[in-house]
Amino acid sequence: MSGRNAVIRCDTVSGTVIARTAAPYAAKKPRVLVIIPAWNEQGAVGTVVAGVHRDFPEADVLVVNDGSPDQTAAVATRAGATVLDLPLNLGVGGAMRAGYKYAQRNGYDIAIQLDADGQHDSAEIVTLINALTEQHADLIIGARFAGTGSYEVSGPRAWAMKFLSVTLSRITRTRLTDTTSGFKAGNRRAIELFSRDYPSEYLGDTVEALVIAARSGLRIGQVGVVMRPRLAGEPSHNPAKAALFLGRAIMALAIALSRPPMDATWQSSLLADQESRSN
Repeated sequence: MSGRNAVIRCDTVSGTVIARTAAPYAAKKPRVLVIIPAWNEQGAVGTVVAGVHRDFPEADVLVVNDGSPDQTAAVATRAGATVLDLPLNLGVGGAMRAGYKYAQRNGYDIAIQLDADGQHDSAEIVTLINALTEQHADLIIGARFAGTGSYEVSGPRAWAMKFLSVTLSRITRTRLTDTTSGFKAGNRRAIELFSRDYPSEYLGDTVEALVIAARSGLRIGQVGVVMRPRLAGEPSHNPAKAALFLGRAIMALAIALSRPPMDATWQSSLLADQESRSN
């Protein structure tokens, strides 16, 4: 059964999948899943899905409808995506954990996180995938402030991003300039980890996820990408929200650093899974 144009229902908040699909690729060709978390994005998600099919037709597309009351699920389905329909709004982190569970259970080799508002250019997916190989990384961030494009921020939001970048660069032992980017690519090690432990708190899907990845031994890198304006809706940035972002960013980092390091259970599980697939 094709991985496209299907609707999947989750019966629990944990993201348990009632039905799932998997379309085998040619031998040794990596299977790529583009995960698009979406909440009230009926005005943009169809164009985003169509862009992925156009720019990277080898990939399957999974839209995780995060309890949207609008027509997000219907629009995504018509555009040719598989839709994972959550029963209530869990936030980006909860939606992404459900997406990673789907990727892990269906044996995908690479998972791409792509925003539903059109700011991430689907033509850059191949850039992230190539960076995984070239940098020998497990997780690649599509960075807005890495010498590509003209995206700019200022005021408290810029201060928060700079603080997070400096701190997380030390934790990950690599230079990161955009730690709050939601445009990422992960290999099977990242998929396995995030299917088990992916934070749902505010900024957890970016800041805390990087701390979890680094402490679990994942190799993290970045590559410059160009960001675009939203296709629909209004950006949420204003001075008051920027100041709030600064406070929440610091709190998110404090929560992330207070978590105990992950044990090696997930690594053993991954090795067992790899052995079973090779037999």
